[in-house]
Amino acid sequence: MSTPSVLFVCVKNGGKSQMGAGLMKAAAGDTLTVHSAGTKPGTSINALAAEVLLEVGVDIAGETPTLVDPDLVRDVDLVVTLGREARLDPVPGTRFENWDTDEPSERGIDGIERMRLVRDDIAARVTDLADRLRR
Repeated sequence: MSTPSVLFVCVKNGGKSQMGAGLMKAAAGDTLTVHSAGTKPGTSINALAAEVLLEVGVDIAGETPTLVDPDLVRDVDLVVTLGREARLDPVPGTRFENWDTDEPSERGIDGIERMRLVRDDIAARVTDLADRLRR
């Protein structure tokens, strides 16, 4: 049996998708192959995203935003898009899920507090997904 694989996608690949991938690697270890990418990748990891993940023992500071690879989308078992902006065309044989993640800035919450809420939302979803993928 092959190792299940998941690709986390957001627009810039500097925050939410990197958080999802980092948290999933921590949760699943080597039971899953984990990737992340962006539809319009930025140039660096969001510093606040890296900081709040370090608070829970996950280090993404060395990651680099990368563009979505259509071959990877085809080859993974599941693509998870995070947020409302990232869009990918469906690919036959690949499952897709969209996580309409919490956006605290819509409630006037910004900075490190915002990023902690985003992290906690993604972490809960990652835990659920890891459990589902292990079945």
